[in-house]
Amino acid sequence: MSSSSNPSSTATLAAGEPVPSTSQQPEQHTPSSPKSPRVNRAISISAPHYHDHNTVHHPLGRIPTGNSRHSRNEITEGAPLGRTVTSGTTASRRHAPDLSFPYLTTDISRGGITDEYRTETREGFIPMDDPDNGLRPVQSRLSTLHGDRFVLHDTEKGADSLKNKKLVTWLENDPENPRNWSTFKRWLITAIVSCGVIQVALSSAIVTGDFKDQEEYFGVSSEVIALTVTLTVCGFGTGPLLWSPLSELLGRRLLWAVPTFVYIIFNIPCALAPNIGCLLASRFICGFFGSAPLTLAGGTIADIWGPEERGFAIAIFAAAPYTGPVIGPLIGGYIGKYAGWRWLYWVNMISAGVVWAASLTIPETFAPALLKKRAKKYRQDFCDDSYVTEQELFRKPLGEIVIETLIRPFEMLATEPILLLMSLYISLVYGLLYAFFFAFPVVFGEDYGWDDAKTGLTFIPVFFGVGLALFVTPWLEKKYAAKGDAVTPEDRLPGMLIGGPFVPLSLFIFGWTAPPYVAPGGGSWVGPCSAGIPFGFGMVLVYFSANAYLIEAFPDYVASALAAKTVVRSAAGAAMPLFISIMFRKIGNGPAASILGAAAIIMALIPFAFAKYGAGIRARSKRAAI
Repeated sequence: MSSSSNPSSTATLAAGEPVPSTSQQPEQHTPSSPKSPRVNRAISISAPHYHDHNTVHHPLGRIPTGNSRHSRNEITEGAPLGRTVTSGTTASRRHAPDLSFPYLTTDISRGGITDEYRTETREGFIPMDDPDNGLRPVQSRLSTLHGDRFVLHDTEKGADSLKNKKLVTWLENDPENPRNWSTFKRWLITAIVSCGVIQVALSSAIVTGDFKDQEEYFGVSSEVIALTVTLTVCGFGTGPLLWSPLSELLGRRLLWAVPTFVYIIFNIPCALAPNIGCLLASRFICGFFGSAPLTLAGGTIADIWGPEERGFAIAIFAAAPYTGPVIGPLIGGYIGKYAGWRWLYWVNMISAGVVWAASLTIPETFAPALLKKRAKKYRQDFCDDSYVTEQELFRKPLGEIVIETLIRPFEMLATEPILLLMSLYISLVYGLLYAFFFAFPVVFGEDYGWDDAKTGLTFIPVFFGVGLALFVTPWLEKKYAAKGDAVTPEDRLPGMLIGGPFVPLSLFIFGWTAPPYVAPGGGSWVGPCSAGIPFGFGMVLVYFSANAYLIEAFPDYVASALAAKTVVRSAAGAAMPLFISIMFRKIGNGPAASILGAAAIIMALIPFAFAKYGAGIRARSKRAAI
């Protein structure tokens, strides 16, 4: 996410009613007919292409006019109207994913999906079968291939037993709803979580600032010392498989505190390592526990920002995982040169401790955890067991959570071509970032004769590229929102179409403007150094767009899709350090960069193919959006 989504809006019927306090029991309404449960209740009418939005129900007196639970009722004469709207059935409306929905721990095949966690109502609850925001079945071919298990379709066992259950929601203008917090508070949280991502990502590359002294101290080769990067990135890939489901069960706040603290502690054996085994083992543990901020940050930002507000916040988050590794060698070179290699780990621990202390101020932001606590309070205060959340009713058993977390991502990689190819593309770009950490020392350190501190400065142009991308990503969000009702997952691809060609361009510039093709001396370093600008620009746009496309393409399996992407991406990042230095030394800067550039060109064709054929591929997919 780490993670992005599109802006949204909600068209509502306006009326001014007082907002009840959370200490009062939510007002209860008895429907006049079981087939028309929304009589005299509030309604919301949501634009069908938007998602993950806060829906506010406003009270209206209405008279039922039909027997279908999806029929629209006439509005009582004299009710104030903001505008005239027409809405179809629930099944006809497109519901894209809510990034705060507990997909991994909720049995969505039986309970379906709900907007409970993003809805605000006057009563503080909605019935299970609310047509706008209640339970709705998963919309994928897999749900029909394995039979209809949706609880509200099971008239013998499901619907009758749940007809009195109330899904607890936010109250109107609820101060406990994270999206209603002050703008300053939400930006402060955004800054803290982004710094958390940058710091952890930095830790993977800061050690490259002084490899030579570490090689000499431990008496190992450059390939062995490169494992200090590889094993950390491996931890980044495996840790989220644990932190993702735990965050759904325990909330986000606990996981911001505990795993990061363990990550900080294990920097100590890195700094004091008496042998290479101790160092490598500690680096993997640091990566595993340090991956918690990488896992939580995207969801935390989605918790506090509505889609119409979060454009720039998500842009910052999209750049953070790539900004951190670039900062690593930039400061690591100077630390290694003037303080020694052990201080690489001490400085990393100190910076992690500062960010961790700031993260302790982050309150719980996960809506399912907050509403579950509220539902429990209602049940105790009012002696009424009908107040629940969907996660409580349809909680997966531990065995299914393990399957969802450890098996389904790989099953989807094997069966979903969209997920596989997008994951490979993201992994190539991520791997190229780590490739530069080992190619730059070859070019600037060996060919130009620069020391590690000066070589670290060559990563500054990457920052310029990342900065340029931050201006483009909000524009892409606006273009996506402007599509209106006709929006499709493929409308998330323009970022890749724009940014993709810049990645191979940067590689060709880097390889063929470096020695021996351009003799060292004078300002000849500008050529390979400037390659960082198109790379930083293309890297962020590709990641931002590809991540958003996966979220939209697999709305009901988004957690598994993102987990699969993270594993593949981390595998590429872990593999690159093991052979890049040898590759550039053996075959030369130009040919080595050209091989990587050719792979980037091939991968850059993927989004163009999906722009044309993506809809047809999704139609044949078992889990993609239909």
